[in-house]
Amino acid sequence: MRTFNRYYTMRLGLLPGRYLNSDFSLTEARILYELAQGSGITAATLRRTLSLDAGYVSRLLASFKKRGVLQTKPSRHDRRARLLKLSPSGERTAARLNRDASREMETLLQTVPASERLALTESLTRVQHILSSAEHNRDQKSPARVIRATLSHAAHTRILLNEYYREVSVTQRDTPNTVHNFLTSPDSGFWIAYLGENPAGCVALKPLKRFRSAAECKRLYVRTQFRRRGIAEALLDAMEDYARSSSMRWIYLDSKDDLKVAIALYRRRGYNPCKRYNDNPQATLFLRKSLKRSWKIAPRLFSPRC
Repeated sequence: MRTFNRYYTMRLGLLPGRYLNSDFSLTEARILYELAQGSGITAATLRRTLSLDAGYVSRLLASFKKRGVLQTKPSRHDRRARLLKLSPSGERTAARLNRDASREMETLLQTVPASERLALTESLTRVQHILSSAEHNRDQKSPARVIRATLSHAAHTRILLNEYYREVSVTQRDTPNTVHNFLTSPDSGFWIAYLGENPAGCVALKPLKRFRSAAECKRLYVRTQFRRRGIAEALLDAMEDYARSSSMRWIYLDSKDDLKVAIALYRRRGYNPCKRYNDNPQATLFLRKSLKRSWKIAPRLFSPRC
């Protein structure tokens, strides 16, 4: 492993003090990347996400402010915390670094025969999975802690949603108002699963106002390094329990045919095929679940065979 580390740090150009010939170190570039994923992140969030020393993060953020790439403002929910946001200059810098990194990887992959590129990417994914599983092995001894998120969890909410959008290639993304409703409205909900201090996954619930006593399951996602630990089941349990307590009779969801693992999970939990109920252009499969077997009446739009 040390031999490989020496090779790839040299091959990817990580040994020079500056990242991609920019004015930023590798750590600074990574922090810029995290900040570019959404506003409302705090210094504490960065420390937990990147496992960095508090004093080190504080010095880097102070340097960002001096260089004009970072803006801060007090949190409305915790006066001790300050929310971090890239300035317009910082957004341009982060976007440029992202483009340069992509070009660098494209150049590197051009040296690899096309027939071996898939093997390369699959091997890298496998390495990440093995090391992540080992790193979080201690968390397997205790179940994930699932909480219903509030505005104080907005930063983790945005991080998880942005990862979900990228992984599933979502085109119709949630608006800021929708995300706010997830965190504040009693008719909606957003649940986050934590392993230790790490946000491991999420699921959302939103009302289907065109149907009586019906809601829609959205954004079920578990981060790669935390999969195969029953977290998706725990998230669905929490979401469905809340729906029952809110007198919901039906939960609907849409999916895509290629998400076979997720579809198998839904079917095991009693979600059965039904007719299309929304205009999501990416959805190819529509499912619903009755929360109480004694309820036989479906929303009027559908026949009993739906």
